Amino acid sequence: MAEAKVVTLGCRLNTYESEVIRDHAQQAGLEDTLIVNTCAVTNEAERQARQTIRRLRRENPEAKIVVTGCAAQIDPDRFAAMDEVDRVIGNKEKMEAQSFLPEEHEPVVVSDIMQVKETAHHLIGGFGGRARAFVQVQQGCDHRCTFCIIPFGRGPNRSLPIGAVAEQISTLVNNGFKEVVLSGVDIASYGQDLPGKPPLGQMVRRLLNSVPGLERLRLSSLDPAAIDPEFMALLADEPRLMPHIHLSLQAGDDMVLKRMKRRHSRGQVIELCDAMRQARPDVVFGADLIAGFPTETDEMFDNGLACFEECGLTFTHVFPYSPRPGTPAASMPEVPKAVRKERAAKVREFGDKALNSFLHSCIGDTAKVLVEQQSKGHTEHYAPIRLLTPAPEGEIISAKVTAAENGTLIGEI
Repeated sequence: MAEAKVVTLGCRLNTYESEVIRDHAQQAGLEDTLIVNTCAVTNEAERQARQTIRRLRRENPEAKIVVTGCAAQIDPDRFAAMDEVDRVIGNKEKMEAQSFLPEEHEPVVVSDIMQVKETAHHLIGGFGGRARAFVQVQQGCDHRCTFCIIPFGRGPNRSLPIGAVAEQISTLVNNGFKEVVLSGVDIASYGQDLPGKPPLGQMVRRLLNSVPGLERLRLSSLDPAAIDPEFMALLADEPRLMPHIHLSLQAGDDMVLKRMKRRHSRGQVIELCDAMRQARPDVVFGADLIAGFPTETDEMFDNGLACFEECGLTFTHVFPYSPRPGTPAASMPEVPKAVRKERAAKVREFGDKALNSFLHSCIGDTAKVLVEQQSKGHTEHYAPIRLLTPAPEGEIISAKVTAAENGTLIGEI
């Protein structure tokens, strides 16, 4: 191994940042180095990061290993103490070219992320091996959900100016990308730190007007409490905005939501989903969901499950609650681990049935598919699809949906 390699764990924002890191490492001439961009959303994510680092050392005994990302930012000493790790750099430092110069040998370089006031603009030209591009529009979070450690890994809310976002996406479109995902930690809070406080909807509308060649736009997870009226109008009248909305829902019972310190109620999120369906009748919803939050009773859990059904969720991303040291929820009375796992399994079962029902409803339709690796892809609604005939990667093609098997559509061109 000569050229430095980046191993990405976690979210779509990390995917974007890993491309910036890769560019920096190449420009610096960094060689024989593995850079691990970690996640800290759960204790399990941190455990997997450490496991990945140990595996990489076994497979690459001579390489240097640099660890960065949210887990490294939050607990740098723990990673620095690992025999396998040569260097630890923070989330601010990983976005700076000088951090990857071969002569940089300081073992731990992690600054106070809460003092960072701006998000630097990085222009990248592509995403190796991917048909879909991810673009950072926002960083950090000003909210303090009781279960979440991520603000301490990412710092305060910081937005990229609309012009910088448009410039990045224009570059990607000119390089052949037809679909872009706007990514961040709390993108529904976009613009609150910028002059004039342009909301997310205004940014998206101006972006689409500025880059007419972009064919498909998606957004990463949205906070239900911060979706602005202009975004709702855009959902109704802009066909290039895909009809797939992923909500940072977390729970569906008011007491649980209150103890999580979420900013929406059960009724508000049901109303939001109804309003979005009125604006865009074919819209589908995904959601991040936590099962077995501290103090959650059987009645609260059942109420939450009923809420997910009323919202009409199609895609569910389910976590059994995992306590994070340093968060308020970690000191609340825990639900037994076995009960957490059982509840998570019930939510996943609900999600599997909802997805299966949606996929079967697509049979007979003609879908627009972004072709990805091995003749697989995703439809406008982000339904996974396997094409029976090979098609060029990165192209958007029409396919007749003929079947649904094992959570995937089957399509014929």
